[in-house]
Amino acid sequence: MTTFLVPDYDEAIAFFRDALDFAVEEDSDLGGGKRWVVVAGARGGKLLLARAANDEQSAAIGHQAGGRVGWFLQSDDFATDHRRMAQWGVEFTEAPREEAYGTVAVFNDPWGNRWDLIEHKDAA
Repeated sequence: MTTFLVPDYDEAIAFFRDALDFAVEEDSDLGGGKRWVVVAGARGGKLLLARAANDEQSAAIGHQAGGRVGWFLQSDDFATDHRRMAQWGVEFTEAPREEAYGTVAVFNDPWGNRWDLIEHKDAA
């Protein structure tokens, strides 16, 4: 599991659940406005959604990988996932492209982090 900084729990849950088809595995109130929120991708991987608690953390939102693609969303049906994400308003920074390893397109999450949506050739 990896910590993923967000400005708001509910906004982040909606994005991961609705746009990326993640499951909310846990959402526990820890008191004082803090929650333990875990989301999981359908093909593995979990994120702990952590609301930024200070200026340093807030400044890191959207820049958690220094402008590089930092996360890879595995798909077994690229066209369906791409269409659902685009309908939800996900910002793709390029058209889908075929590479030796599969189909891929870079997208930004609502905070500016870069992701790859990728279907490996062996996934079909």
